[in-house]
Amino acid sequence: MEAQHPARKTPLFSAHQRLGAKLIDFGGWLMPVNYPAGILEEHKATRAAVGVFDVCHMGEIHFRGPRATEAVQRLVTNDAAALCDGRAMYAVACHPSGGIVDDLIVYRVAADHLLIVVNASNIDKDRQHFIDNAASICQIDDESDRTGLIAFQGPKAAAALAGLTDADLGSLPSFSFVTGRQVAGRQAWIARTGYTAEDGFEIFCSPGDAEPLWDALVGAAATVGGKPVGLGARDTLRLEGRLSLYGNDLDDSTTPLEAGLGWVVKFDKGDFIGREALLRQRSAGLPRKLAGFEMLERGIARHGYRILDAASGTPVGTVTSGTVGPTVGKNIGMGYLPPSHAEPGTRIVIDCRGKPAQAQVVKGPFYRRQAN
Repeated sequence: MEAQHPARKTPLFSAHQRLGAKLIDFGGWLMPVNYPAGILEEHKATRAAVGVFDVCHMGEIHFRGPRATEAVQRLVTNDAAALCDGRAMYAVACHPSGGIVDDLIVYRVAADHLLIVVNASNIDKDRQHFIDNAASICQIDDESDRTGLIAFQGPKAAAALAGLTDADLGSLPSFSFVTGRQVAGRQAWIARTGYTAEDGFEIFCSPGDAEPLWDALVGAAATVGGKPVGLGARDTLRLEGRLSLYGNDLDDSTTPLEAGLGWVVKFDKGDFIGREALLRQRSAGLPRKLAGFEMLERGIARHGYRILDAASGTPVGTVTSGTVGPTVGKNIGMGYLPPSHAEPGTRIVIDCRGKPAQAQVVKGPFYRRQAN
């Protein structure tokens, strides 16, 4: 039998235990699924105030050298050359087939230094993909084990964080970041990025500084009605914003065009891995599209449930993500459908363990935050 590796612990494991978190094995990491307040209260706290999330399990891979930008340009679909220092962008990395290796965020520290943050479950795969395709161009360093990462998300995030840092948060636009700042007396990077459909920040630090930083951030969040938040509410928050999850909505077999991520594919920037396959798919027409839907009848769509044609009852797709949307007050989900079934307003049926439930395809995110 293959030996089972024990789940890894983030630098915040003992902090989660102190807070009474329910811990589960998530992709090989012991992570909090929720704290005593529960998933619903954590979701509400993030939408109304601020949520604090342990994302230390995410991967950080650095590209250094005179040709670092060239290397990243080859690896991702978006235009890394368009970034200036202190700016970040969402992108995907593709296989030559056009399938998605991972979705990720690229940060430009300097012309000769870029950072890519990758999904925790894909660190080993991504690192090997990057090395195989770009190690001859620049130096590639996986610093995941030497980096702590805490997300601080919600409409009151800037106000709550301001008292802990010397950074001018008001001058930090979305998808920008600053390095070498103090947060609660610790050296950190602060990025205005996140995965909750709210304003907020992600704070990079050394693993040794992660726990005192976490304690300070949880304390600051509490002063405005915020809470620590686990994986359960992280999932409901991201799905309300219709943010895809790798392993559910994206994988090696799905292309960014099918996943509705054509906006991060810049065909005119020059060559990148997967470009030719994606051009062929764009020319031939998409065989399927990732569509969002709302349930019209009782029933929660879960990952793996069949999606049926409303008239004939024949299977036309599979649910990739589904949950209760606490803020929108509806049961929501996503799944890949033929283009004929992916148009907003189309009626579909979700096979909820043998019980059919009517649903309707809808356009755009289920939840959109109010502009400041």
